[in-house]
Amino acid sequence: MSDPGVVVDLSALAEELLGKATGERSGRAGRTLPHPVDGLRQTVIALREGAELAQHESPGPASLLVLRGRVRLVAGEHTDELSGNQVAPIPDRRHSLHAAENSVVLLSVAVPQRAPGAR
Repeated sequence: MSDPGVVVDLSALAEELLGKATGERSGRAGRTLPHPVDGLRQTVIALREGAELAQHESPGPASLLVLRGRVRLVAGEHTDELSGNQVAPIPDRRHSLHAAENSVVLLSVAVPQRAPGAR
């Protein structure tokens, strides 16, 4: 848990992460945001044009908000094309994310609560 007074400038963070993503071999960079709410994880992810997050499972109910750029969220035969200021739920099955141009997204995931003392 972090300090509830932490304010994050998403525009500045998007610029920083896009700069890192363009220099990375993978074409992506990300940062998990500090958040005072147990059970919520938010990560800002930058993807260079043509980069992707290969097929993977979601760790819990999730949504994707595009802060800038255009992405394709693919789950099986279903594809959602998303652009700036659009939000969509993440399918509860294997899925992938592809950047049609330099893009930054905010991934919000509801993570299961752990029992006190569990690690």
